[in-house]
Amino acid sequence: MKRLLACSALLALAPAVWAQSSVSAHKELKAIVDEHAQQWKDVSKQVWDYAEMGYHENKSSTLLQQQLKAAGFSIQAGVADEPTGFIASYGSGKPVIAILGEFDALPGLSQKAVPDRDPVVDGAPGHGCGHNLLGAGAALAVVSVKQYMAEHHIAGTLRFYGTPAEEGGSGKVYMVRDGLFKDVDVVLQWHPGNSNTVANGGALAVDSAKFTFHGVAAHAAMSPDRGRSALDAVMLMGTGLEYMREHVPATTRIHYIISKGGAAPNIVPDLAQMDLMARSPFNQTLAGVWARILDVAKGAALMTGTTLEVTDIGSDANIIPNDALAPVAQKNLEEVGGYTMTPDQKAFAIELRKSLNAESIPSLDVTEKVQPLRTYDPNQPSASTDVGDVSWNVPTIGFSTATFVPGVAAHSWQAAASAGMSIGQTGMVIASKALALTAIDLFTTPQLVSDAKADFDKQLAGKTYSSPIPAGQKPLINYRGK
Repeated sequence: MKRLLACSALLALAPAVWAQSSVSAHKELKAIVDEHAQQWKDVSKQVWDYAEMGYHENKSSTLLQQQLKAAGFSIQAGVADEPTGFIASYGSGKPVIAILGEFDALPGLSQKAVPDRDPVVDGAPGHGCGHNLLGAGAALAVVSVKQYMAEHHIAGTLRFYGTPAEEGGSGKVYMVRDGLFKDVDVVLQWHPGNSNTVANGGALAVDSAKFTFHGVAAHAAMSPDRGRSALDAVMLMGTGLEYMREHVPATTRIHYIISKGGAAPNIVPDLAQMDLMARSPFNQTLAGVWARILDVAKGAALMTGTTLEVTDIGSDANIIPNDALAPVAQKNLEEVGGYTMTPDQKAFAIELRKSLNAESIPSLDVTEKVQPLRTYDPNQPSASTDVGDVSWNVPTIGFSTATFVPGVAAHSWQAAASAGMSIGQTGMVIASKALALTAIDLFTTPQLVSDAKADFDKQLAGKTYSSPIPAGQKPLINYRGK
């Protein structure tokens, strides 16, 4: 009886002992992140200087690979037919915990790290979505977790996925298709933003393609009857889409450009092209919208006597939430906390915000706060990401931290300016710590991994993952042009 009572007492103490151990581990891990932070801030600035487009991030990818190899990771380069894609690995066995990193820039957003519009090179790419911070911050997290694992003999496999071409190239989709995540237990990710939040699900599913119409050229005045205008087909497709907008769910987005419209006004255009993207909060809804868009395009071809070719198909899924991982991530982000701007950062922010065209701008002290955990609202504005396809295949949770001046929108020169200076780098370290704490919790608490998988199965009950990208289509290396 005394032995039973003693065992019961030990069991009762176990949660408290684990909690104390967790606090100690977290404190040590945060210190390790701080120890390596300056190195990876410098890396983020180098990637910001390179500002390379999707699938052509050669310098950026090489730099990250070199730094991770020097930190003790093994490197598998050129994965999934992506020249700049790679996987960095440490350890062996289960669990397998992965952290995602991106490093591609956006066209036309070249910008110096100053609070006024001042391109480094007019028309050149720039990091208007902060992916220089994203890749470097994720790498800072894995390097710190690896050091802690080695020092404390923690079993498992830690991976960094270097994922190129997130901005429209669907880089992660090809990685998923090649089975590169099939043995991963949990995926962690983060993205730059202007507040500190846990991202549990969300993002808009997106499909994109080039719609090319082929007609018959002819003299536009002497023999127009012999011509079949591909431009007419593009314009009729656009008209059909505008009428269609009234009859799709309110959260649907359809946007397009005419990328090719003919050679000269006195020649009936024999080739014209529309580049189109459609988005919706849920894959299933978008599939129906996309089918109707294809019908509109076919109808335009029929009306004009042209032929239609649909190529360069891209697609990102919506992000599947994980309600088991979300509270763990929230707890860790709250433990890390936000940051208070230095006087120099505040002066930069005040000057930059003079350029913002917005009805309401949040207070600068939003960087100091961690937003409460919220359920994804499909009626709120959102963007798209190929993280969604990963989340349909592996339990996934994410963070966003205040790397942009509060009030700044992504995909802007203001975001590029923020990502190239200390405001972005300070927010990056917040994300690195939250990622690192969550990763070590997963390595040291098997139940968390089990709970994440159970919720993953629950979230996907009755749903099937598929991508509209054709099975034989290789990554579109020059989707942005060369």
